Amino acid sequence: MTTDSKAGTLPRDDGGTRVVRTDPPTIDAEKLAASRAIQRRTGKTFFLATRFFPEAIRHGTHVLYGFVRIADEVVDGSTGLDPEEQRRALRRLRAVALGRAPTDHPVLDAFQTVRAHYGIRDADVEAFLDSMEADVDGAGTRYATPADLDDYVAGSAAAVGHMMTAVMGVDDEAARPHAASLGAAFQLTNFLRDVREDVLELDRVYLPESVLSRYGASHDAVERLAADDRVAAAVQDEVLRAEDRYRHGVAGIRYLPPGAQFPVIAAAVLYAEYHHVIRDASYDVLSARPSLGAARKLRALARTGYHWLRTRDPEAAFYAASAVPQVADEPGAGHAGEGRRASGGVGRPVPGRPGGNRGD
Repeated sequence: MTTDSKAGTLPRDDGGTRVVRTDPPTIDAEKLAASRAIQRRTGKTFFLATRFFPEAIRHGTHVLYGFVRIADEVVDGSTGLDPEEQRRALRRLRAVALGRAPTDHPVLDAFQTVRAHYGIRDADVEAFLDSMEADVDGAGTRYATPADLDDYVAGSAAAVGHMMTAVMGVDDEAARPHAASLGAAFQLTNFLRDVREDVLELDRVYLPESVLSRYGASHDAVERLAADDRVAAAVQDEVLRAEDRYRHGVAGIRYLPPGAQFPVIAAAVLYAEYHHVIRDASYDVLSARPSLGAARKLRALARTGYHWLRTRDPEAAFYAASAVPQVADEPGAGHAGEGRRASGGVGRPVPGRPGGNRGD
């Protein structure tokens, strides 16, 4: 129930209320610059789309992304911490992120401001940090089934999608499942892009064992970077599974405020562009890391802008511009797609649209 143009109240899980804000938080310029620098350095694809958000959302997104990366760096080995030190660092980070401990870290201090200002739910922060703890001691380095991987992604990416809905001032509970799906889609694409890098640098494999074994492959083959048709078939399955998440996620963009819709479509198109690269390599993600050059990203962005201006429909623009095809049970683009599944079976592409716009 909105009380004015800048703030409203919504029920909280504990029976109280939480504030939903659409005005910008007050963030010190130095702290904002530190947050922006982290996103620009470590998340170039999403950073490009973030530039199109209105200022209030853009600033909040820089800070949220900075917080997420700081947590990730605790467990990815770059800090040189042993497992017990990682656990202590995550406990400290949890206390700071939830406003239960002070901090002099510029990005974490800014996150405290953003979390309180936008009413980011404690449960979403907790879910994200729980997923980071799963990576300590190798608990999150191998996954037996897609369901096991989805449980991890629910914290590592879906919870971030939920936090983004708060930053964008979305006060409709119906938006949250779509935000979770889109966050999961981005993460699954990242896993597919980074298979080689994750094996070599982090000793992690995010291709589920059951999917690999379906085609006669295994985690051992991935660890040896043994690129063959069996691993490629498993990668193709995971690409299609990720694309189901994109479909469900994009179906919820209509819940976002007008100024946030194009940047989110652009982010979805940019991430999904990696699927073009993976398909062009016959699903071989072990021999080399799929990459997008700056020119290709800009072309994808321009293509998305054209279709957005032409249709003003999030789903229509996404399907016209992206690597993700519509599926046969979707009668058309636009709001008719509400029934798209979040995590069901892989959809069947519409004949004649094998992979979206291949204008690059």
